[in-house]
Amino acid sequence: MPRSKFPPIVKQPVHPVEAVKGRGMTWAMPHRFSLDEREAFDDGWGTEDQLVAEEHLPPATQIIEERVKSIISSNESPDIPFEHSVNPYRGCEHGCIYCYARPTHSYLNLSPGLDFETKIVAKVNAAERLVEELRKRSYVPSAINLGAATDCYQPVERKLGLTRAVLEVLARCEHPFTIVTKSSGVERDIDLIAPASQRSQAAVFVSITSLDSELSRIMEPRAAAPHRRLQTVRRLSEAGIPVGVNVAPIIPFINEPEIERIVDAACEAGAKSIHWTVVRLPWEVAPLFHQWLEQHFPQRAERVMARIRDMRHGKDYDADFASRMKGDGLWSALIRQRIEKARGRHGRESTRYELDSSRFRPPEPPGQGSLF
Repeated sequence: MPRSKFPPIVKQPVHPVEAVKGRGMTWAMPHRFSLDEREAFDDGWGTEDQLVAEEHLPPATQIIEERVKSIISSNESPDIPFEHSVNPYRGCEHGCIYCYARPTHSYLNLSPGLDFETKIVAKVNAAERLVEELRKRSYVPSAINLGAATDCYQPVERKLGLTRAVLEVLARCEHPFTIVTKSSGVERDIDLIAPASQRSQAAVFVSITSLDSELSRIMEPRAAAPHRRLQTVRRLSEAGIPVGVNVAPIIPFINEPEIERIVDAACEAGAKSIHWTVVRLPWEVAPLFHQWLEQHFPQRAERVMARIRDMRHGKDYDADFASRMKGDGLWSALIRQRIEKARGRHGRESTRYELDSSRFRPPEPPGQGSLF
């Protein structure tokens, strides 16, 4: 069997007690496909103090380059408002503890915990594959979402520019797209997004989970600060780009008390629509989230989980399409009412933008110029 290019997962016997600055998780937790476990031990070559010091160094980010065979993912879930998506990266350096995409690292034999935010897989031929797939005779154009799984403007994008390359392809062939991000890096590409939005072919959704910079740093260590995200909403709006704000995910007793203030700030910054979801904890996200609560909010941990289970039919997570995004029951209904009243004061709705696919023309083969 050929040797995998992905490094083996290293599991820790116990959860680390202290958080590490700049990382959402410090535990390389076992994933559900693991066949064996590894435990750290002192082999006598270093003192205990040295070992402790090394364990508390901020883990460096590792970029794993991958050449993919396909880039457009199709979606048939009835609760997701797009059919196609492109994700230039796997894993996300933002380190959001609640990220529902964390379990996808398990398929790479990497930990959904620490590895997800430190071992970033970059699909270096994303733009090339996109051109090939858009040129297929069987391809039917429909708005492509960027950032559906992991943030397409996470820090490594500044160096690699994979998202920029994808947008250049979409812009050239006038293909509609949407972007979901919590990074101010999207401002770099206003020159591509604004002309597309004038053709009714682009919209951006910025996720804002809190206006409290301290809480944001705990929830999303390497994402843009709250005030920067609001500034991004304003700049995109001023450029004529339709901007929606996702108040997501809502976590009871953590950022849930801020719902009205977030909606007010988003609308004042120029958001045209307001959307929301409640936290979801599939697969390995649940134990990671439990540990995070005990680490940062020990006095509230039981109350938070009790409320989440109230909205999930008594479970940590319920995958039912009818309720997985917004939950169910009394508390979910109360959150919905608060969102609706808050955005109603500003005349905002949860409208999804209708984007124009009729102008799409397949991209030309690489190296072939147009005669007209």
